[in-house]
Amino acid sequence: MNPTRSIVLIFALAAPLPALAETTSFEAAAALLGASCGTDIDTNCRGVNLDASRLKDCLARNQDSVSPQCKVDSAKAFDAIQKRVAAHAAVPRMCEREIKKSCGAASNPPLSALECVLSMTQGVSAKCSHAIAEAGYR
Repeated sequence: MNPTRSIVLIFALAAPLPALAETTSFEAAAALLGASCGTDIDTNCRGVNLDASRLKDCLARNQDSVSPQCKVDSAKAFDAIQKRVAAHAAVPRMCEREIKKSCGAASNPPLSALECVLSMTQGVSAKCSHAIAEAGYR
């Protein structure tokens, strides 16, 4: 098994997939890339760090030699990664009321505020709950 596929497979298996998230997990997107584009990545993007933007740029630069299946699936995977990143960024904004009301001083360090909101079992608005699910935290 080649190194790129091994790394992608390890990432895909290392973290559990969140059951409630409507966005695709990072792991699932990486697994899709590994399955459809592993050979293309090994051939055309050797030495490119496992960074979504650099890998996307490399595949775009080499689109003439990338397989049709990789072109289709990489577009889906990179779109899923972008949506998950946006979902992570939206949680503090969508849960701002809960953070201010219930987390108090925890709102300064963003991680503490997120941990505070995730620990809440009551008083979480529908939009905050949805944002948390979209980000894959629950």
